[in-house]
Amino acid sequence: MSEQSERPAAYREPQQARSAATLARVLRAAEEIASTSGLEEMTIAGVAQRAGVAVGTIYRRFEDKDQLIGALTERMLERREEYVAERLRAAPPSLPGVMDAYVHALLQSFADSSSLFPELLRTRGTRSLDRGARTITELHRLLLDAASPYTGQIRRSDPQQALDTAARAILGACFHNSVRPDAATGEAARHRYAEELGDMAIAYLLTPDRRRSADT
Repeated sequence: MSEQSERPAAYREPQQARSAATLARVLRAAEEIASTSGLEEMTIAGVAQRAGVAVGTIYRRFEDKDQLIGALTERMLERREEYVAERLRAAPPSLPGVMDAYVHALLQSFADSSSLFPELLRTRGTRSLDRGARTITELHRLLLDAASPYTGQIRRSDPQQALDTAARAILGACFHNSVRPDAATGEAARHRYAEELGDMAIAYLLTPDRRRSADT
């Protein structure tokens, strides 16, 4: 089976503002139901009732529930990318400022429907994992671009490689926190965890390599 044939047909994008608003309401309703009851309990009829639209309105946009879930996955991933990009644009102009903004933004974005996100990836299988990988790549790129003016402050022997390592570690820690049963939940707990992750990343970036230190 070809890669193209494995992909579900794209849903019909709205062409008018009113249709776009209706679609946003439908996706918001789908996310609310899936977050509280799970994807298995989410139905087209239930989403229509929550969104205040006719069932036929949803079927004119989506062929089936699977296509609706695909649109929901896309919406959640795009929202993460946009939120992190916005926070990085507002970050203080320094390496610590960028790293702190990145950690706080990631934790907050994963906290949004944290229990639903892993379920979406498991349920949708390879296609959603591929889309999730693209988001991880984009989040990684956003940090590298935001931190690039400050790589001169990094004391590792290979600043770009060190920044890449720090980005991977932060992404992994934030995703792990979203799926573990004892996750740091609540604003205060997330803030403390973000501060710890930020301190760890900055300490690593500002510390010379052990091998280089031993040679000097």
